[in-house]
Amino acid sequence: MSRLSVQERRAIGLRAARTQVYRQDKIWSRYSNDKVDIAHHLARVLRVLAKSLPLAQPLRGLSIGSSNEPQFRILESAFRGGLYLLDIEAEALAVVRERIRRQATDHVYPVLGDYRTLLGDERRARRFRAGALRGRRMTLVTLHHSLYYSPEPSWLPLVLGLYRSILARPRADGPSAAIHAVLMASRSRNPASTTWLYNHFAGQYFGVHNDQDLRRFARALRRDTRFAGARIVAARSRVHFHTSSFEEFMGVVWMILLHPTVHRFSPDQQREIVEHVYRRLWSRGLPLVQEQDHLVIYRMPARAG
Repeated sequence: MSRLSVQERRAIGLRAARTQVYRQDKIWSRYSNDKVDIAHHLARVLRVLAKSLPLAQPLRGLSIGSSNEPQFRILESAFRGGLYLLDIEAEALAVVRERIRRQATDHVYPVLGDYRTLLGDERRARRFRAGALRGRRMTLVTLHHSLYYSPEPSWLPLVLGLYRSILARPRADGPSAAIHAVLMASRSRNPASTTWLYNHFAGQYFGVHNDQDLRRFARALRRDTRFAGARIVAARSRVHFHTSSFEEFMGVVWMILLHPTVHRFSPDQQREIVEHVYRRLWSRGLPLVQEQDHLVIYRMPARAG
């Protein structure tokens, strides 16, 4: 690991703060095992659905906010009945459109927009199904880290809309469809963790902490009569991220800190964060650690409730 002077690392760290979120996420995907971890859990969900559904039934999927990530290949091959990719990043969807043309994957449909606006409740979910989804219901909806950009109180109307208006209707036996959400844990004592970094610096400068708890949300869904009969599964995993490029490392840190999309750290605050990350993590060769939660909501037969 090459040593950087104070001036060099500050210049690099500040430059990394201007990197597009789409590119920061690509770095995270390349140098962490996050997408491998998601793929393992996603494959398990697909296995459950495949066991329940008729072999000849075309499967349809809606991926929210993860249009150009590695799991695209899994989703594209599984959902031949239609794969809809909703993303706010035009550049990410441009990559998908080029791939669609090059590989003739004409069952994939990019959709540009903000899921918080388009799918925030049941009424909007029905409208989205009628328009963007061409009236079709989905076998699977994925929210892979997308909930990070929404406050937890907004999750219930969003998920209820997806569950009732987007997912395929219940079958006579077994699950008919599922929602798979992934999000980093809300609390961690590990100073090398993404959760600790966010809570420390967002708390210090903005008086906020990560209050997005997917496990707590799962417990609330189990008590909600509107999800009576649903099979709700929660699990936790751990991923690691490291790269020999300090600029790439800092780019991911800024993504975790939601700068500048949610929190806009001042230049002095940015320099303090750069110093902290350089001294405590990158110069020591330590990876970022992310403890993350998985939530799967299976839509089950009505009689199960």
